Amino acid sequence: MPAASPQGEPCDAPTRAARRATCYTAGMPSTLADRLRMLFPDASGVSRKDWLARGRVTVNGAVVRDGRAEVAAADRIRLGAETVARVTLPRALRPIHEDDHILVVEKPADLLTIATETEQDRTAYRMVYGYLASKRPPVRPLIVHRLDRQTSGLLVFAKSVAVKRDLQQQFAARTVTREYVAVVEGGVARDAGTLEDRIVQSSALRVRRARGPEEGARVAVTRYRVRDRGPNTTLLDLTLGTGRRHQIRVQLAALGHPVVGDRTYHAKTDPIRRLCLHATALGFTHPGTRKPVRYESPAPPAFAKAHRRR
Repeated sequence: MPAASPQGEPCDAPTRAARRATCYTAGMPSTLADRLRMLFPDASGVSRKDWLARGRVTVNGAVVRDGRAEVAAADRIRLGAETVARVTLPRALRPIHEDDHILVVEKPADLLTIATETEQDRTAYRMVYGYLASKRPPVRPLIVHRLDRQTSGLLVFAKSVAVKRDLQQQFAARTVTREYVAVVEGGVARDAGTLEDRIVQSSALRVRRARGPEEGARVAVTRYRVRDRGPNTTLLDLTLGTGRRHQIRVQLAALGHPVVGDRTYHAKTDPIRRLCLHATALGFTHPGTRKPVRYESPAPPAFAKAHRRR
């Protein structure tokens, strides 16, 4: 008969190659460390950490080395001999490109790029860290740039300090192509234009357009082009000239056309319950090959619903 989990759910019978492995079906959502503590109460904390570090713990067939990883009720936890299981990114992140120097992913909306004081674990960086740490040899990802929590789209991570430095120098020199698509409220008057403002960030991290020659204000430049006009909205293609925090959102709100779903900057509508802003293209000189590269991610299908509603 197949083995049973502590919750009474049967696991598949072990194969000859995995006869020494222990398989369980999770009974409640928690972190992987919590689950291991529940399933193996006699094992020491040092042992459980060692299992994770050595790649002995898999979740649904994929090695997971981060005890803080969330596991769901249906996830299957296996403890076996040291193994090189297929390493994959968490489902929340869509892989776009990976090589020895960089990793490009598509981040969903409502996910932080890196940790804050109030959210330490559920971040794009933590997910990428767990993925790259599972490789042989393990790799430590390095942050190059960020996206707002509510913004979806392309992020690039560096796999070495030299690559991070190279990419950040390109960002600082404004030679990186960063394109976005947004659904905004109302009908934008001009078919194309350039928004240039001075914006300032308060001590509470609120960003707004500066009122005259205000201390700490920085120039923000965004170019836009109308892709399509809907009944009550405009679909815009946007290109960053600078990379200030919230600059697209602040500038479009100042223009009188806040991004749909952007309650922070006074949008009145939120039909798909998310900010309708997506980082759709990222182009730069590849740090390894020194050739120009461009990565693209189409706008989420739900944007069409927000744009065509009446």
